[in-house]
Amino acid sequence: MGNNNRWSREGGLVDEILIENLYRNKEGNPVILDTILLEKVYQEPNITLLLNTAVWDIEKADPQTVSKVYAFCSQNSTFYEISGRLFCDASGDGILAYRAGAAFRMGAEEKRCYNEQFAPDKGEFGELLGHSIYFYSLDTGKPVKFVPPSYALKDITRIPRWRKISSSEHGCRFWWLEYGGRLDTIHDTEQIKWEIWSVVYGVWDYIKNSGNFPDAENLTLSWVGTIPGKRESRRFEGEYTLVQQDIIEQRHHPDAVAFGGWAIDLHPADGVYSSQNGCIQYHSKGIYEIPYRCYCSRDIRNLFLAGRCISASHVAHGSTRVMATSGFGAQAIGMAAALCLQKGVLPADLTRLEFMRLLQQRLNLAGQSIPGIRIDSAGNLAASARISASSELRLAEIPFDGGWMPLDYSAAQLLPLKAGVRYRFEIEVEACEATVLEAELRYAAKPFNYTPDMTAERVRIPVEMGTCKLSVVFTGTVPSDQYGFVTFLKNNALRIRSSKARYTGIVSVFNKFNEAVNNNGRQTPPAGSGIDAFEFWCPDRRPAGQNIAMRITPAIEAFSPSNVVNGFVRPTVTANAWCAAFGDKMPRLSFCWDVPQRIGRIRLFFDTDYDHALESVQMGHPERVIPFCVQGYRILDGHGNVVCECTDNHQTINDIRLKETLETDRLAIVVEHPSSEVAAALFQIHIEA
Repeated sequence: MGNNNRWSREGGLVDEILIENLYRNKEGNPVILDTILLEKVYQEPNITLLLNTAVWDIEKADPQTVSKVYAFCSQNSTFYEISGRLFCDASGDGILAYRAGAAFRMGAEEKRCYNEQFAPDKGEFGELLGHSIYFYSLDTGKPVKFVPPSYALKDITRIPRWRKISSSEHGCRFWWLEYGGRLDTIHDTEQIKWEIWSVVYGVWDYIKNSGNFPDAENLTLSWVGTIPGKRESRRFEGEYTLVQQDIIEQRHHPDAVAFGGWAIDLHPADGVYSSQNGCIQYHSKGIYEIPYRCYCSRDIRNLFLAGRCISASHVAHGSTRVMATSGFGAQAIGMAAALCLQKGVLPADLTRLEFMRLLQQRLNLAGQSIPGIRIDSAGNLAASARISASSELRLAEIPFDGGWMPLDYSAAQLLPLKAGVRYRFEIEVEACEATVLEAELRYAAKPFNYTPDMTAERVRIPVEMGTCKLSVVFTGTVPSDQYGFVTFLKNNALRIRSSKARYTGIVSVFNKFNEAVNNNGRQTPPAGSGIDAFEFWCPDRRPAGQNIAMRITPAIEAFSPSNVVNGFVRPTVTANAWCAAFGDKMPRLSFCWDVPQRIGRIRLFFDTDYDHALESVQMGHPERVIPFCVQGYRILDGHGNVVCECTDNHQTINDIRLKETLETDRLAIVVEHPSSEVAAALFQIHIEA
């Protein structure tokens, strides 16, 4: 949520895990997250899980083919020999790929290597990103004494940013306790670990014993990491190497299987001991594609790469290395491996057009949402049906039932607009003095982005002191069907009315700042860095971030029932969802065929707000179930019989496999509104025999 990447949270298995973590663990307890991850693996019958087991060597059938890995578990003193046709190295340091002789890079490239203008000065940034160790604290309710170990850092001022230390923070908030960027982040890891331990216990000693934090009297250390978190070591060479330009220019790749959205995030080599900021982050104007070729070793034919060791330059790695992006690519590789085994081909063969299209379709059906690629309707029985709905939302008004929102920052309502249509918006404002409201209609130069770098029109409207309704009329228009920003510029004399109502694919955004991700309201990169300058327009985190109340003429009609077979499972240039009207007491979507269909599987894609960042442990969340998500629904056959019923859904994708094949010429899904303030919505329905 710290940049302009709207509705861009990772989908598929990553989303399933994060949504489940929200449901069970909205407070962000890392122990609970561990149980969820283990449960997902434990419940999968096709996974053999070998915990505490490390690969130490490999065997090859020929110079380009791995045939076996050797591993050892220290807990049960057992050596393992594991044979296979395909292998994936997601180990971070790349032990398997390294032992197999796969080509790799380690360290920062010079600018001329990939023509990356943001390639760092090695004097300040060194070759590598460092390691971090986190800690957690606990309030025991009574005073706790802390005696530091002998190896704890004695002089806290050795940390130039020591004044940023706070007793109220722990865990990921101390990501900047980093070290090792000037060392070998593989072979010097134990040395690096001891130095970070010294820092962690020195920081805690300062919090407990300096006298500067009286609120820490009852705190105790509840956990300190024993294994440092690595950011960078080996990066293996694939069929393609992702570079800065792929991220910043948002280059298209026909073999895209994943996307990224984190900033290019580089850190000073001296880490916690550097006088510079802990990181330097610069963002692209939207998400970027990651091609399949980055996940395949270029010289070991049966080896996939996943995690942080994929084929990327040091600069691009600054974005692709983060955990959700790493996991997002890895789930693509899991499906690619299954397709290779099914078709009897090797990883590189999947770049052939017919295989890549099949892989992309399977991924999208699992929720991958590869940019610009629809789910093919050819295999969807719902696409051949006549579709009707009991109602359809026409967004003529966002109700005037919320509080007053001060315009201490510029604010905008993000709406899916039609090309060439002139819109009028009626709003309600409260002025503490006579002033002028400045309003703009903005849009993104690239229609699939949400960076409002173009202005269709600006209007100035005089406002008298007091409360009044204003009519904002734009003669300018958006050039294509895409999201427009109905923008109200900062004015400390004004407050604008908000609304309690929330809608799928509709969000308010603000030109605020988020220092945690180098967002100061505007990105101003160094000259000649090859990075764009632009403004940030981001939503407020729930329960804040209400929509701006307004009447809209003509009404926005972007919620047709036909959207449920258009192939998109999240907003893109429009909402892409069927949304029922608020007044519809029993929203119903019906499908009718000329001849009976044999139905064995139904997949429903609900709205779990891909715009809400689901941090797993860093911070808590205001709800256990995303407020847009349909929790209750029934599927009925042509005779009104209940085929499936759910009363407590919280997941994005519901994959319903019928025990017996259903033969019918009609099907209906009856859904419940999530609440009185959120209308029921469905992105897609996919029906198969």
